[in-house]
Amino acid sequence: MTVSPTFSFDDTLSVRRVGFGAMRLTGHGRKPPGEHEQAVAVARRAVELGVEFIDTADSYGLGANEELLAEALAPYPANVLIATKAGQSRPGGAWVPLGRPEYLRQQAELSLRRLRIERIELFQLHRIDPLVPLEDQIGALAQLRAEGKVNRIGLSEVSVEQVEAARGITDIASVQNRYNLSDRAWEDVLEYCEAAEIAFVPWLPIASGQHAGSRGALGKVAAELGATSAQVSLAWLLRRSPVIVPIPGTGSMEHLEENCAAVSLELSEEQFRTLSSVG
Repeated sequence: MTVSPTFSFDDTLSVRRVGFGAMRLTGHGRKPPGEHEQAVAVARRAVELGVEFIDTADSYGLGANEELLAEALAPYPANVLIATKAGQSRPGGAWVPLGRPEYLRQQAELSLRRLRIERIELFQLHRIDPLVPLEDQIGALAQLRAEGKVNRIGLSEVSVEQVEAARGITDIASVQNRYNLSDRAWEDVLEYCEAAEIAFVPWLPIASGQHAGSRGALGKVAAELGATSAQVSLAWLLRRSPVIVPIPGTGSMEHLEENCAAVSLELSEEQFRTLSSVG
């Protein structure tokens, strides 16, 4: 089976299917000088390796993550899509959904400033706020798009019913849910996205290794291919569905290069079935 190396959001935008999750570049805030320089170097190396989809959020390091990406990459190469998110705050270290329309608008404006861009190509609702009507939250993003400040709208950690409800309000370009070889709780959402040709962007795309059966299958296939378990995990995702765009995150140059190389790893049908059977 031939696995496409790219995903097309529409006729005007395609990206390579192994992206980069930028959260670990800053953690909870701006890093000390030496570590900061390393993080900048990792972001630049990602683009050098062919990464075209970079995911960040307003809440990563209270904006420091977006600022770091701008420092490292602005002005951005024409083929690089910077996706960001709003709708979740982190007071006292705990994640809390925050979807009031005025807050989402404020955060979009701040993201534009921090990223040094005039339009957010993909703006994702980080979490649906159960205390705010969905139509108000999605409506705020749709209004930002009508004003030209946002181009595409995405969702994160949502059910099929929530995606359908959001699509009743505006077009949805992507869904970002947790999904990997050993954690497939959102299988129904993936299948829905595939049928609708919506990008499915798994966060935490590399299995953590806590699943004993997964470890065994990964080790077996990795040994057969002369690859790492992380590479096999990513290769399985790419084979699993053509709409999957994984965004493995790391602050390590070595792990970044390892992850990016997974796009060229080919699984046999037997290897794919072996891995699929342990989820």
